[in-house]
Amino acid sequence: MPLDRDRHVPAAQASGAVQPALDRVGALNAELRHHSATDVLRRAVEEIPHLALVSSFGAESVVLLHLASMVNRDLPVLFIDTELLFTETLVYQQELTERLGLRNVTILRSGNIRAVDPDNTLHQRDTDACCNLRKTVPLQTALRGFDGWISGRKRFQSGTRAALEHFELEQRGNGVPDRIKVNPLAYWDPADVQTYMTENRLPRHPLVAQGYPSIGCAPCTSPVKPGEDPRAGRWRDSEKDECGIHFVDGKMVRTGGKT
Repeated sequence: MPLDRDRHVPAAQASGAVQPALDRVGALNAELRHHSATDVLRRAVEEIPHLALVSSFGAESVVLLHLASMVNRDLPVLFIDTELLFTETLVYQQELTERLGLRNVTILRSGNIRAVDPDNTLHQRDTDACCNLRKTVPLQTALRGFDGWISGRKRFQSGTRAALEHFELEQRGNGVPDRIKVNPLAYWDPADVQTYMTENRLPRHPLVAQGYPSIGCAPCTSPVKPGEDPRAGRWRDSEKDECGIHFVDGKMVRTGGKT
């Protein structure tokens, strides 16, 4: 039964609706814990009326995009062009969109870069502010029209993702309806990702062969040495390991309900 999510619920009603939403998320996690990523995607499409897939078109993005193309090629796909991406990523995005037959891809850009970061040096002074300007704000603005969104995050990628579930509830507060986040690949390991790519003959991001297992903006992404964590090249030599789009009010979303 699809989630009935009124976009204009008064604050008191929205607060009272939190527990039922948490219970539903917990039930979905329990039901689909041992199911395939395709099953999770299909159920998400059934359960969440207005759903989008957010993709960086990065090193492993092709897996989730391919799965989505088999479930529904008209599923909205949101791609954030920070205007600091590698040229290879922009070309890869265009090629994958065509090859997978994705019919509803929207490219998001900040409309405030010229005013806030006219010389493109904000990342040198404040990486969090740069990510917020170029990624978080454009995405959150675009997601206002959706009840949920799909990400390609996986447990193995970092410590902050180690407890990731298939379904999470983003509790946004201030009377704003909560949003469901879906992580179909949460339990996949690196071998699963590589096997899927190989078996389905999916094109790799060209930078992967050059030592980039995790790819973000060009100024803040460096090659990874053998034996290093796959995300070691993201914001190297800093404690930062997330761009911010998976945070709400500065906190990592980790609300999966009872499982």
